Amino acid sequence: MASIPRPERRQLAPDLDVSRIVTGLWQVADMERGGRQLDVEAASAAMGPYVQAGFSSFDMADHYGSAEEIAGRFVAGGGPAEILTKWVPDPGPISREMVRAAVTRALRRLRRERIDLLQFHAWRFSDPAWLDALFFLEELRGEGLVGHLGAVNFDTAHLRVAVASGIKLVSNQVAFSLLDRRAAGRMSAFCRDHGVQLIAYGVLAGGFLTERWLDRPAPTEAERATWSEMKSHRFIEATGGWEPFQALARAVAAVAQKHHVSMANVACRAILDEPAVGAVIVGARLGERSHLEDNARVFSLVLDDEDRRSITTAAAGLKPIPGDCGDEYRRPPYLTATGDLSQHVQSFPPPYQTRESGGRTLCLSGTPWEPLAGYARAVRKGARISVSGTTASHGSRAIGGTDAAAQTHFVIDKLEGALESLGGRLEDVVRTRVFVRRIQDWEVVARAHGERFGHIQPANTLVEGALVSEDALVEIEAEAEL
Repeated sequence: MASIPRPERRQLAPDLDVSRIVTGLWQVADMERGGRQLDVEAASAAMGPYVQAGFSSFDMADHYGSAEEIAGRFVAGGGPAEILTKWVPDPGPISREMVRAAVTRALRRLRRERIDLLQFHAWRFSDPAWLDALFFLEELRGEGLVGHLGAVNFDTAHLRVAVASGIKLVSNQVAFSLLDRRAAGRMSAFCRDHGVQLIAYGVLAGGFLTERWLDRPAPTEAERATWSEMKSHRFIEATGGWEPFQALARAVAAVAQKHHVSMANVACRAILDEPAVGAVIVGARLGERSHLEDNARVFSLVLDDEDRRSITTAAAGLKPIPGDCGDEYRRPPYLTATGDLSQHVQSFPPPYQTRESGGRTLCLSGTPWEPLAGYARAVRKGARISVSGTTASHGSRAIGGTDAAAQTHFVIDKLEGALESLGGRLEDVVRTRVFVRRIQDWEVVARAHGERFGHIQPANTLVEGALVSEDALVEIEAEAEL
């Protein structure tokens, strides 16, 4: 181990630095499929060589089987490690008590008094419960139970909403690889501008971007045995299939041969060189196999311009993965292990309360304005839904700060939540009317509207107006036909 290069480290926050290759424990859940239970003692002992080699940062989650218990046993034995875990609650309302219980459970499993980095995943943004969760987590961060907060699979729009609303996020963990370049555009630009670092997973495409699969036929269903392989194969299919992927693999292999390293080294180094990336995650099957020596070679590899050009040229033959980061979990095509959300979510409750009134169905979002002024957030009569003028407020909170684009995205989330609560979808909208407080905000508001409605293209009007709430920069109303 002494001859292995020490991993680079990156500061995510003043009191938190991590290895730039983080060891991912997602495979623990896969290893425990079918009711198998890993030996916690043996698995925790398998973490020791990683730390000794400088790979002291581990990524896990509340639903990765016994991963948190394994890490907790290692920590209890005096093992120094940076623990990155996740909380992935079921869809539906989230209370302060639920958040505290989730953090307390993680602390108990990890045998720690403080979580280094707690990363939060939201299944959908049309239900404002995701913001409730982050605000409650901020309270626990203030108490010292959580060191830092990160996001998981947030798209750019909602990372913007969270940051503009005062949530102190240091990271966003997203899929990012030579196969999946979604994070290289708007996401990276936003992160660099706002001090958020990307933690990239999927960099080896579930192991397909390695010598094992170079110049081989496409894997059979039996050969796609792990959840990681099943999921990554869907990404490969979405980019055009096995042959275009092999062209990329051959380009990566040529660069690897030139530098006398592995394809995995090249795939990792290429993503680590992305300006917004703080670290990449490489999965481990604790106790089964280790790639420590190979992973360490990443940190002596320097890619030159010729290397990057050849990889970029090969990647240009792939179709881009649709949407923004995290969309594979929120809209079709679901690029998950099972091809849908059945492995993750049982159902989605309505975001807002509804009630019947005189042959109509009313949707109530709970803002103080609704009972005060005597109106509903939205009303459905027959196949028509009318959504009231909506601003970026949630309960007593103003959302989006002074960022007009962030406010617009949250307003559209509320519109979408109201529609879903009444049996509709954003795609049913036939007209929107947009009011901006300051006409100079028209373009950022219009662009945000375009991000969300570009595939729908409802009739639209945008005008300047004096809005009632002093915090509101934008107000939108909508009409939908089911």
